[in-house]
Amino acid sequence: MKKIEIINGPNLNLTGIRQPEIYGSVTMEQMVTDLRERFPQVEIGYYQSNVEGEIINRLHEVGFTADGIVLNAGGYSHTSVAIHDAIAAITTPVIEVHISNIFAREEYRRHSLLSDVCKGVICGLGLEGYRFAVEALLGK
Repeated sequence: MKKIEIINGPNLNLTGIRQPEIYGSVTMEQMVTDLRERFPQVEIGYYQSNVEGEIINRLHEVGFTADGIVLNAGGYSHTSVAIHDAIAAITTPVIEVHISNIFAREEYRRHSLLSDVCKGVICGLGLEGYRFAVEALLGK
Protein backbone atom coordinates (compact mmCIF):
# COMPACT_ATOMS: atom_id res chain seq x y z
CA MET A 1 0.00 0.00 0.00
CA LYS A 2 1.36 3.42 -0.93
CA LYS A 3 1.80 5.95 1.85
CA ILE A 4 1.31 9.67 1.35
CA GLU A 5 1.80 12.12 4.18
CA ILE A 6 0.02 15.48 4.31
CA ILE A 7 1.94 18.04 6.36
CA ASN A 8 0.36 21.38 7.15
CA GLY A 9 1.94 24.41 8.73
CA PRO A 10 0.77 27.31 10.86
CA ASN A 11 -2.87 28.30 11.13
CA LEU A 12 -4.10 25.54 8.84
CA ASN A 13 -5.66 23.89 11.88
CA LEU A 14 -8.19 26.75 11.64
CA THR A 15 -9.24 25.95 8.07
CA GLY A 16 -13.02 25.99 7.91
CA ILE A 17 -13.15 28.73 10.54
CA ARG A 18 -10.42 31.19 9.57
CA GLN A 19 -11.20 33.54 6.69
CA PRO A 20 -13.66 31.23 4.91
CA GLU A 21 -13.78 33.66 1.98
CA ILE A 22 -10.13 32.70 1.28
CA TYR A 23 -9.77 29.20 2.73
CA GLY A 24 -13.32 27.82 2.46
CA SER A 25 -15.64 26.35 5.08
CA VAL A 26 -14.46 22.72 5.04
CA THR A 27 -12.18 21.69 7.88
CA MET A 28 -8.90 19.88 7.34
CA GLU A 29 -10.31 16.87 9.18
CA GLN A 30 -13.19 16.72 6.69
CA MET A 31 -10.81 17.11 3.76
CA VAL A 32 -8.52 14.30 5.00
CA THR A 33 -11.53 12.02 5.59
CA ASP A 34 -12.71 12.73 2.05
CA LEU A 35 -9.25 11.93 0.64
CA ARG A 36 -9.08 8.65 2.57
CA GLU A 37 -12.49 7.67 1.17
CA ARG A 38 -11.49 8.67 -2.37
CA PHE A 39 -8.16 6.80 -2.19
CA PRO A 40 -8.81 3.69 -0.05
CA GLN A 41 -5.78 1.98 -1.59
CA VAL A 42 -3.48 4.66 -0.11
CA GLU A 43 -2.46 5.15 3.49
CA ILE A 44 -2.88 8.89 3.98
CA GLY A 45 -1.20 10.30 7.05
CA TYR A 46 -1.91 13.78 8.36
CA TYR A 47 0.22 16.08 10.47
CA GLN A 48 -0.21 19.75 11.36
CA SER A 49 1.97 22.03 13.45
CA ASN A 50 2.26 25.73 14.06
CA VAL A 51 5.93 25.24 14.94
CA GLU A 52 8.63 25.33 12.26
CA GLY A 53 10.96 22.84 13.96
CA GLU A 54 8.17 20.30 14.38
CA ILE A 55 7.41 20.49 10.64
CA ILE A 56 11.09 19.87 9.92
CA ASN A 57 11.12 16.92 12.34
CA ARG A 58 8.08 15.42 10.59
CA LEU A 59 9.70 15.84 7.17
CA HIS A 60 12.73 13.98 8.51
CA GLU A 61 10.53 11.23 10.02
CA VAL A 62 8.59 10.43 6.84
CA GLY A 63 10.91 11.79 4.17
CA PHE A 64 12.74 8.52 3.54
CA THR A 65 9.85 6.06 3.84
CA ALA A 66 6.68 7.69 2.48
CA ASP A 67 5.88 7.48 -1.21
CA GLY A 68 5.01 11.17 -1.31
CA ILE A 69 4.46 14.24 0.80
CA VAL A 70 1.86 16.94 0.27
CA LEU A 71 3.15 20.04 2.06
CA ASN A 72 1.32 23.25 2.81
CA ALA A 73 3.83 25.08 4.96
CA GLY A 74 1.53 28.08 5.27
CA GLY A 75 3.39 31.29 6.06
CA TYR A 76 6.65 29.36 6.42
CA SER A 77 6.61 28.86 2.65
CA HIS A 78 7.70 32.47 2.30
CA THR A 79 10.24 32.59 5.12
CA SER A 80 11.80 29.24 5.99
CA VAL A 81 15.21 28.38 4.65
CA ALA A 82 15.24 25.56 7.24
CA ILE A 83 12.14 23.86 5.74
CA HIS A 84 13.67 24.33 2.27
CA ASP A 85 16.81 22.56 3.44
CA ALA A 86 14.81 19.75 5.06
CA ILE A 87 12.95 19.10 1.79
CA ALA A 88 16.24 19.13 -0.12
CA ALA A 89 17.70 16.58 2.32
CA ILE A 90 14.97 13.94 2.03
CA THR A 91 14.35 11.46 -0.78
CA THR A 92 10.53 11.42 -0.80
CA PRO A 93 9.01 13.68 -3.47
CA VAL A 94 7.17 16.72 -2.09
CA ILE A 95 4.36 18.65 -3.73
CA GLU A 96 3.81 22.13 -2.34
CA VAL A 97 0.16 23.15 -1.98
CA HIS A 98 -1.42 26.51 -1.28
CA ILE A 99 -5.18 26.78 -0.83
CA SER A 100 -5.30 30.36 -2.09
CA ASN A 101 -3.68 31.81 -5.19
CA ILE A 102 -0.54 33.24 -3.60
CA PHE A 103 0.11 35.32 -6.73
CA ALA A 104 -3.16 37.21 -6.24
CA ARG A 105 -2.37 38.11 -2.63
CA GLU A 106 0.06 40.34 -0.81
CA GLU A 107 3.47 40.85 -2.41
CA TYR A 108 5.32 38.96 0.34
CA ARG A 109 3.21 35.84 -0.35
CA ARG A 110 4.11 35.75 -4.04
CA HIS A 111 7.45 34.02 -3.53
CA SER A 112 7.97 30.62 -1.97
CA LEU A 113 11.36 29.57 -0.68
CA LEU A 114 10.27 25.93 -1.02
CA SER A 115 9.19 25.59 -4.64
CA ASP A 116 12.58 24.93 -6.18
CA VAL A 117 13.11 21.78 -4.08
CA CYS A 118 9.57 20.44 -4.58
CA LYS A 119 8.42 18.14 -7.37
CA GLY A 120 5.59 20.55 -8.14
CA VAL A 121 3.42 23.37 -6.85
CA ILE A 122 -0.37 23.64 -6.77
CA CYS A 123 -1.99 26.89 -5.71
CA GLY A 124 -5.29 28.66 -5.85
CA LEU A 125 -7.52 25.61 -6.25
CA GLY A 126 -8.80 25.47 -2.69
CA LEU A 127 -8.75 22.19 -0.83
CA GLU A 128 -9.02 20.36 -4.17
CA GLY A 129 -5.32 21.13 -4.50
CA TYR A 130 -4.62 18.40 -1.94
CA ARG A 131 -6.50 15.86 -4.09
CA PHE A 132 -4.60 16.95 -7.20
CA ALA A 133 -1.32 16.60 -5.29
CA VAL A 134 -2.20 13.06 -4.18
CA GLU A 135 -3.15 12.15 -7.75
CA ALA A 136 0.13 13.57 -9.05
CA LEU A 137 2.11 11.60 -6.49
CA LEU A 138 0.24 8.45 -7.53
CA GLY A 139 0.97 9.13 -11.18
CA LYS A 140 -2.66 9.64 -12.16
